[in-house]
Amino acid sequence: MAKPRPPIERLGASFRINLDEEERELIGRLMGELRELLAEPSGDDRLRRLFPAAYHAEADRAKDEEYQRLMRDELLASRLTGLDTVEAFFDTSDPDWDESLTEGQMTAFVQALNGVRLVLGTILDISEEHDVDDMDDDHPLVGEFQLYNFLSWVLDWSIRALQAG
Repeated sequence: MAKPRPPIERLGASFRINLDEEERELIGRLMGELRELLAEPSGDDRLRRLFPAAYHAEADRAKDEEYQRLMRDELLASRLTGLDTVEAFFDTSDPDWDESLTEGQMTAFVQALNGVRLVLGTILDISEEHDVDDMDDDHPLVGEFQLYNFLSWVLDWSIRALQAG
């Protein structure tokens, strides 16, 4: 019996995404939703993990506000550029879609995927102490937690592929 291919793998200098069409469409849709969220005015609490505080002490609040004022646009532009890169190669509606990526494309994919995961983790209020695998099947957000696990799984394989070089 042939060994199944990993969901993301390194092939020399390139990378291959071995996700099925439905999984790719889901990830593409989520990245589109992230783009829409990033286009909204700042202050949306769902984005707080994408633009984390640089200064955490209450006494340093003014320093953090200045940091956010100076860096937010640059961080936002970087995230949007990464999403542009991913959208350029991740067009799942293209019947001739080529799942082969360059290292730059793979890095953009990892950053965008992590951004989606961070927003979902914020919505679900996931912390390091939270075990998303320990969720009751009748929990009202079980589907969202399963989605978080799926994104974490794809991200893990993506990072492994990048490190395999």
